[in-house]
Formats: sequence, structure tokens, C-alpha cells
Amino acid sequence: MEIKFLGGAKEVGRVAIAVKTDKAQVLLDYGVMLNHTPGFPMHIPPKDVDAIIITHSHLDHSGAIPIFYISERKPVYGTRLNLEFTSLLIKDFIHLSSYYLPFEYIELNSMIRSYISINYREEIRIGDITLHLLNSGHLPGGASVIIEAEGKRLLYTSDFNTIETRLLPKADQDYGVLDAVIIESTYATEDHTERKILEEKFVNEVTSVVESGGTVLVPAFSVGRAQEIACVLAAHHFEYPTAMDGMAREASRILMNYLEYLRDPKLFMEAMHMINWVDEWRERRKIAKKPGVIISPAGMLKGGPAPYYLQIIGKKSKNAVFFVGFQVPGTPGRELLERGRCVIDGKVRKVEAKVAFFDFSSHCGAKELKETIRMLKGKPKVFTIHGAEGNCEKFAEWIRSEVGLEAFSPNPGESFVI
Repeated sequence: MEIKFLGGAKEVGRVAIAVKTDKAQVLLDYGVMLNHTPGFPMHIPPKDVDAIIITHSHLDHSGAIPIFYISERKPVYGTRLNLEFTSLLIKDFIHLSSYYLPFEYIELNSMIRSYISINYREEIRIGDITLHLLNSGHLPGGASVIIEAEGKRLLYTSDFNTIETRLLPKADQDYGVLDAVIIESTYATEDHTERKILEEKFVNEVTSVVESGGTVLVPAFSVGRAQEIACVLAAHHFEYPTAMDGMAREASRILMNYLEYLRDPKLFMEAMHMINWVDEWRERRKIAKKPGVIISPAGMLKGGPAPYYLQIIGKKSKNAVFFVGFQVPGTPGRELLERGRCVIDGKVRKVEAKVAFFDFSSHCGAKELKETIRMLKGKPKVFTIHGAEGNCEKFAEWIRSEVGLEAFSPNPGESFVI
């Protein structure tokens, strides 16, 4: 079994891994790097690919897949919910970035017609490759992948989370004996705040701002994070006005049809009934000036209604902007978090509102990543990917020295035989 890293090696973004045997080749994800212009993984001839597996809908794992539908039609496997979310996010991606993309809606539609939905633990065969998906705990419908071929077993964790959240159960880690593991390294050097403490701190801070007559803007990713924050507020019986805007509304509506993927469907539905769904501009202006909470994409303030709300909320010190997701360097969110500045009324200005970060991550922290490595069965070779600032190399070094397994931090384009 040959593994080739086409993207996502020593970087966060454009994840793409080709797994090849004598009789078949499958692609695990094929994402984009979301910079000012989208970056793509290394090219692989579409005619050489037998199937594509999407582990979850985030664009750094799915955003480049329509490239394969310019001239070919390849089967795309994933859970039903994941495939629906992937369509939603790529459609929005084309809408916002079409000038920079080598594909359009016609390729996306061709891709959608090639979808084959599978359940967790349902085995499928592609040539001499057998594979199944396990719940990854990262995103609704998200998955890790187990591939079996030529007497070898490979685990690709994709992005995963072994701690249950208000929205999702923890990752299914019934991996069995393995010969190779491809694991994310996003937070290989830092731990997350314990969830219970984090939730209480977040709800207390939000309540304090609202009770003082302020409005809290929570920029949140449309799929997963926005719904998680709504569930956190509902679980703590938050009783003040809460609104949801942008693509997060559409994602929430989709999720209502797939309650079986959630940890607590009753809590999710309570959260959805508690929320005011914003549908028009006049309403936006009104709620931005009233005490309450607004959950809105984009999570890093790149697009969506959140930048509009910031224009109003950012001007007053009684208000607050609470980030609940990772802010990529170079994004407006990172600029605001580090320097307290952003564009207001067309000029870069200091934001008067309180700005804070709450680490509601849907990735494993360092502790959970290390626990995962220690519990692996067999003597697998480990490949660390999906990490910035040297995290892949540091994690591989820790695995070699502390656990005694062979570990590699591959370069883009590097191949390994198992």
C-alpha cells in the first residue's frame, strides 16, 4: 500500500492524501488553503483516481474536489449529513471566490450527482481496497477512515475530537490493530481549557455584558460551531435574546433532519427554538443595537453578516466580540484579537468593544492526541500532518522518543510504502 501526501503536510489546509494499491487508488480528502487566493493540493490525474472519500465538510478538506468533475465522474463517499454540508460550503465558496477557482457550479452539480452516502461502520469495496468510516467527533457527520488492503490496515484520523461536546459525542476510537496511522497535529503542543470551566466562563461573560445593556457578537463557523454555542447557551438556561444569522441558519435547518448524529437531540431542538432567526437587513440593524447575543458567520470575520454587525457593535465599550474558533494569521479576526483593530466605516480603527477568545475547539488538544497514540494497537508507522509552526515535526519527535513508534512528518509530495 502506497501513501502519497499531496497536501496538508507541515501545514494546516489543502489536505489531500492518495492511497494506492495494485488495483485501486482512493483519495482521502482534497481541500483548499484559504489565503487571499485559494491554494490547491498537488495535482493527481483524475483518470488515476477510483474514488474520493470526504471525511468532513470544512473547505480545507473538501474545497478542491469539484476539480475532478471538469472532465471525469468519480464516486464520492461520505456520510449523508457530511455530503449535504459539503455541498452547502462549496456552493458558498464558489459564490465568494469564483474568480480564483478552476471550477463552477456545473462541476459542483456533477460532483453532487456522484455522491454515495454511507453510514458509520458500513464496509465498502473499491477494487482491492475495503474501507469504513468511524465517527470523528469533530463535526456533524464527520469521520475518520479505516482502510484495509493487501493485508495492511491504515487509520486516517482526519480532524477528530475525543472529548464530547454539547453538540457531538466523542470520537469512536475502536480502531483495531493497525499498520499505519495518519494523524492530525493541529494542537500537538497545547491543551484546551476543560470544557465545563470554559462553558461557565463563556456564559458568565456573555451574561455580564448583556445585563449591563450590551450586545455580544459571536463570530462562529456556520457548520458545527454556531450550533455548539447555541447548545451551550441553552444548556445553561441563558434567558436573554439570542439571534442566529447567515449560513449558520441554513446549516442548522439541515441539521434538524439529521438528529441521529447529535449527542443530545432534545437540547439541540431546545436551542433552535430559543433562537431568533434573522432574515432581513432591517432586523440586523435593530438587533445590533439591543442587548443580547448574535451568533453569525464568518468565524474569522471574512465575509458573512458578522463584519456588518461589527461596524455597529465594535463602536461601543459596553458591547463585546467573543471569538469561539481558531483565527488564522492574516484574517480580520486574528488582527482584531491581537491588535484590537479592524475596518469600521471603511477605515482601520480601534474597536471599543471588549474582545476575547474562548477555545471551543473541535480538535483534540495535546493531551488527547498523546493519549490516542499511546492506545494504538499493533506497531503502526505514524504520519503527522495538519499542523502549523512546526507542530507536525514536534509531534513526530514526541512519538519516536516517548512511545517508541516509527513516526514521520512528511513533506508535500512525499510517498511511503506500508
